[in-house]
Amino acid sequence: MSEAHAPTHPTAEQAPKIAFASLGCPKNLTDSELILTQLSAEGYRTSKSFEGADLVIVNTCGFIDDAVKESLDTIGEALAGNGRVIVTGCLGAKAGKEGGTLIQDVHPSVLAVTGPHAAQEVMDVVHRHLPKPHDPFIDLVPGAFGEAGIKLTPRHYAYLKISEGCNHRCTFCIIPSMRGDLVSRPIGDVLKEARALFEGGVKELLVVSQDTSAYGVDVKYRTGFWDGKPVRTRLYELVQALGELAKPHGAWVRLHYVYPYPSVDELIPLMNEGLVLPYLDVPLQHSHPDVLKRMKRPASGEKNLERIQRWREACPQLVIRSTFIAGFPGETEEEFQHLLDFVREARIDRAGCFAYSDVQGAVANQLPGMLPVQLREERRARFMAVAEEVSTARLQQRVGSTMQVLADKAVGLGKKGGVARTYADAPEIDGVVHLLPPEKASKTYKAGEFVRARIVGTQGHDLVGLPV
Repeated sequence: MSEAHAPTHPTAEQAPKIAFASLGCPKNLTDSELILTQLSAEGYRTSKSFEGADLVIVNTCGFIDDAVKESLDTIGEALAGNGRVIVTGCLGAKAGKEGGTLIQDVHPSVLAVTGPHAAQEVMDVVHRHLPKPHDPFIDLVPGAFGEAGIKLTPRHYAYLKISEGCNHRCTFCIIPSMRGDLVSRPIGDVLKEARALFEGGVKELLVVSQDTSAYGVDVKYRTGFWDGKPVRTRLYELVQALGELAKPHGAWVRLHYVYPYPSVDELIPLMNEGLVLPYLDVPLQHSHPDVLKRMKRPASGEKNLERIQRWREACPQLVIRSTFIAGFPGETEEEFQHLLDFVREARIDRAGCFAYSDVQGAVANQLPGMLPVQLREERRARFMAVAEEVSTARLQQRVGSTMQVLADKAVGLGKKGGVARTYADAPEIDGVVHLLPPEKASKTYKAGEFVRARIVGTQGHDLVGLPV
């Protein structure tokens, strides 16, 4: 191999060295072995002294006072001899005085603190402070976002799945029979993937699951660790962390499939302050209480309307998209009219509607009052006419404003126009902004870049904008 094409990853002699101190019981020892095995597999070397290492990891014990003292003393020695210290183990789970950990109270200069059984969190911190040697299983995958892997979306936006399955048993749905009950991903894993995506250039992260609001319910909102800090496995804490991760990259975070539980109320202030997009994809399905009961949905129509009204008061720029079912078994004309009134009163910005379909295996197929297919389709068409009327009125209010938009397409670097989306528009399912050629010849942009555009008109479900 010629010198010009020689690999640039570290040789065995150049690979970074990590010192390790393992304290406490055999269970701690096995955790240490797991971390050391992972470090070795990734090409890191070990150091026998704190002074000769690039980084130190201390696996602590916190069972009795003597063990706590030994752990704190060892951390102090590592800081004195090296200065770059990551702490893990049982003592890391002990809370401090000001919301942090006991370790951070005593040794505030440590790089990070995790609790026990946190091998992946430790590895994440190591990667951040001491980039790993070349990984042939990940680094050479063409087009991948590092540990986030390959994405099929354009490179400027990506979907982030936070859980699998669903605990609800809606009568029209068979997802639980195929995907099972809710299983939330560890919050550290979710945030690790999100960071890899942002660092890879993603400008819009779309959070998805079967029931986003229920994130963490299955694990009773247990505490995980991220960046050396304890963080609950709960949607509010996850959204906070995602917003902070997105901030340095100027990226958007968009929430999908958010059931209207009371806990969602906590997210609205985060939207109002700009930490995440003021956009909620809420799968309401219907508004009439009796239809919702037959559907076995988790909330009633009246509460939904009240909640949406409170959301809009707290965050006036909030955009709501939803999906509905017309012609559900037993739906009367009065119940359907209730749905149309709801869409108008709730001012649903974007609405999709399906005529009820007999999905094989769905409990609703056995409900009395199955409507003729023609009537179901007729109601769907009537619904969409009302939804378009509401959406058009909402869009018209944006004419004359200047908005930040994310370009999905740029013809001739935008000089011949392009296609973009506002914060109110998720890819593929909502509208777009048709960008006109800019008035200034010097104004250019590429797909995946943010652009300021003055909204000059509407075009059906879309807007027309002029780059400024």
